[in-house]
Amino acid sequence: MTVRVPAKVNVQLAVGGARPDGFHDLANVFLAVSLYDEVTATPAAALTVTCEGPDADKVPLDRTNLAARAAELLAARHGIAPDVHLHIAKDIPVAGGMAGGSADGAGALLACDALWGLDSSREELLEICAELGSDVPFSLVGGAALGVGRGERLTELPVGGAFHWVFAVADGGLSTPAVYGEFDRLNEGMTVPGPVASPVLLDALRTGDATALAGALANDLQPAALSLRPSLAATLAAGTDAGALAALVSGSGPTTAFLVKDAESAESVAAALVASGTCRTARVATSPAAGATLLG
Repeated sequence: MTVRVPAKVNVQLAVGGARPDGFHDLANVFLAVSLYDEVTATPAAALTVTCEGPDADKVPLDRTNLAARAAELLAARHGIAPDVHLHIAKDIPVAGGMAGGSADGAGALLACDALWGLDSSREELLEICAELGSDVPFSLVGGAALGVGRGERLTELPVGGAFHWVFAVADGGLSTPAVYGEFDRLNEGMTVPGPVASPVLLDALRTGDATALAGALANDLQPAALSLRPSLAATLAAGTDAGALAALVSGSGPTTAFLVKDAESAESVAAALVASGTCRTARVATSPAAGATLLG
């Protein structure tokens, strides 16, 4: 069973102060984009994980991989052994702030559910997704959604049209816990307001207005990501200079996202970013994209 799962961009990531459990309350507006991983589940004598694609050597193949954990959690709920081979075909940037690992967890969950004939409800799958991580439920759902709590409690959002993006992939990754730690350091001694979704941004999504969305994009983790990786400022500037409507760090980074007006602009901005030498490569994508989808 093969499942295709999308990357995401956070068009708004509002972050509250650290909670006693170490997490942060979020108002996280997710938008799924047309960069995909594929997760294939086949019967096996034991749980194994393999991976191919860009930076596949950086993907853990042990029980820390969210795909493996998804298989284990699903199997445990149904009292069966997680005997499955999971093969991940990567195309979402690794450790790039685009939820590639979370996508693989959601993909493995849906693939194993189909392979084992469990016919789990959407609610049960979302419960397991929330156990796996804050971004995993959205990888299952796709489209657009507002995530609150630590991002796992979703409300799906209407989107009135297609948006065009360019994603600049940096050399190396950024640790999400490290970025949140830097966020806490930068805000030490300050009152961090409670996170709230922007009505202007939600309306721009609903109407499909790229110019309005560009003016409302926001990421409270961006200063922390730039503090840890100052070179990202040059990438953001290169994309803006090339004609992007707006630029921001995607999630915890280091991938940077550029909203553009149309497909032609996307190709132009991508070429300019590569020529600038400020990123390793640039990828063109559209949104919204479907969530985890069983291909067969």
